[in-house]
Amino acid sequence: MNELDRAILAAWATDARRSLRDIAAEVGVSATTVHDRARGLQRRGVVRGARLDVDLASIGRPVQALIAVRIRPPSRANIEAFRDWVSALPETVGVFVTSGGADFMVHVAVPDNDHLYAFVIDRLTSRAEIADVQTSVIYEHLRSDRVPPA
Repeated sequence: MNELDRAILAAWATDARRSLRDIAAEVGVSATTVHDRARGLQRRGVVRGARLDVDLASIGRPVQALIAVRIRPPSRANIEAFRDWVSALPETVGVFVTSGGADFMVHVAVPDNDHLYAFVIDRLTSRAEIADVQTSVIYEHLRSDRVPPA
């Protein structure tokens, strides 16, 4: 990535719906140049798409938590099976496969604390490969929409 790619990416990251013409005006090159560079960023996998940012509370899922999960035995088969299963659950917002004390950090969003309790106790701990879970309720989730390239 060169400086122009970085400038385009930085401008685009502020709003993925911005027109390439608008980005071109901001970075000081032609719209055709930005279009070609944007296609190159997509083709190389630097830009993988755009996502809808949904307010979870407004769709009835105001309670969020991070759940640290430890798998035993930690075999590839157990790790991949759990990853695939938990990723597909409707409560799951995100899954992080991690090192350290936990094998996974699972980000969930649910309607209330009763649903969170049921998710942890009835869904997670019912699986034989789960050795331990630790739940942390999220009070506030701040996320940066700007990740400047190195």
